[in-house]
Amino acid sequence: MRNQPTILAMGGGGFTMEPDNPALDDYILSLTDGPEPRVLFLPTASGDPTAQITSFYGRFGRMCSATHLSLFRRHGSARSLADIVLEQDVLYVGGGSMRNLLAIWTAHGLDELLVEAWRRGIVLVGLSAGAMCWFQGGITRSGGPPEVINGMGMLPGSFSVHADGEPERLPVWLAAVRSGELPGGWAADDGVALQFAGTKMVKVVTSRPGTAALRVDAVAGQLVRHRIEPVLLGTGVSKSPIDQPVSDDIRELRDLRYGMRRN
Repeated sequence: MRNQPTILAMGGGGFTMEPDNPALDDYILSLTDGPEPRVLFLPTASGDPTAQITSFYGRFGRMCSATHLSLFRRHGSARSLADIVLEQDVLYVGGGSMRNLLAIWTAHGLDELLVEAWRRGIVLVGLSAGAMCWFQGGITRSGGPPEVINGMGMLPGSFSVHADGEPERLPVWLAAVRSGELPGGWAADDGVALQFAGTKMVKVVTSRPGTAALRVDAVAGQLVRHRIEPVLLGTGVSKSPIDQPVSDDIRELRDLRYGMRRN
């Protein structure tokens, strides 16, 4: 029996960013039923690189029925995309260029299949571009500097990734939310994942201590910010950032990220 529509959107992390930390990938498998879930990896955003595909099998090959789909190497395939996609339990989308990702999916009709998969209760998972794509919009670096990009709109709101790893995205995202170019939404540090049941955000988890998510909305032209403490995987409890001395530059970045003044 299928679950309700589920999306896990990761700011960063998983096997491509944390080869020695399986916490997020283990959590993904916990969202499925059955002893041997079927997991399909979609490395489209990075051009189906061999190294990324190999890393996927290294992490998932012994834990589940793992396969990948290369849209760049479809010649000679006897099976339709619908047959491949709709038989899965998890569809895992890798990071890379969101602009290229959406263009290629649309050209193959995969975007519509992914919506159908979600409606059927197949778990959708992704990091970076593979996480932003489900939302109304986000901040991409596909063309170099951070810029606004529209997503598929399956989830309401916007999403900005790598909040701690690539903080240059945040000012662009905040300005877009303030101006109304993007709807309010979330920003997530690397290792942080937002879980959605249907279109409702129900849980935030992380593989890394000291990380967080941020909810931002524009109200009467002003930004309203709310820091979300995630559950640290493996502990079952939320964790506050580790207190340690920081430089003025880092403190200023944190003020920008979370809208808080620290003395």
